[in-house]
Amino acid sequence: MLKNRVKELRARYGFTQSDLGKQVDVTRQTIAFIEKGEFSPSITLALKLAKALQTNVDELFWLEGDERDEK
Repeated sequence: MLKNRVKELRARYGFTQSDLGKQVDVTRQTIAFIEKGEFSPSITLALKLAKALQTNVDELFWLEGDERDEK
């Protein structure tokens, strides 16, 4: 399963799900599904999210069971 920090970073920058969705050209619902781990974004969308949230893709998304997941 793909894990992420989208919700954490979105809150840090004061974005609503709608705000972030508009920045990356998806719906609020898509952002909600990504945050819950119910939707895995395309590479293009992952790159757009990382840029909007001022981070790298590998800091934003990781696979469950990776080292960072065990901390």
